[in-house]
Amino acid sequence: MANETILIVDDNPTNLKLARVVLEDAGYDVHAAVNAGTALGMLETLKPRLILMDIQLPDMDGLALTRQLKQDPRYSRIAIVALTAYAMKGDRAKALAAGCDGYITKPIDVDELPITVAQHLKG
Repeated sequence: MANETILIVDDNPTNLKLARVVLEDAGYDVHAAVNAGTALGMLETLKPRLILMDIQLPDMDGLALTRQLKQDPRYSRIAIVALTAYAMKGDRAKALAAGCDGYITKPIDVDELPITVAQHLKG
C-alpha cells in the first residue's frame, strides 16, 4: 500500500500534522487541506485513494462534503474515513449514512491510524 495518495481534510493544525507525519512514515503520499473549499480545489488534479475527512470544518460540514463527493462519479470511488473530536451517540451511523467508509475518533491513535488506512485501501 506504500505510495498510495491520501488527502487529509482537517482545520486543526496539530491533528493535521500528526496524521500527516504518521502516514508519511508509513509510506503514503500525503496531501492536506484545511477546509472543504481547498479540498475540492485540490481534487481537480489530485487523485487520492483515501480521504481522512474531519466532520467539523469551517466552511462546510464534512458529512455534507462527503455526500457531495460520493454523488460525483469522478470521486465516488474514493474511500472516505470520517474523523471527529466530538464523538456523540449516533455519529458513526450518521457518518456511514453520509457515505463515509469508516469512522475514527480523535485524539488520533498513532499506532492504529496506518492500520485503519491500510484496511480501507484494501477494500
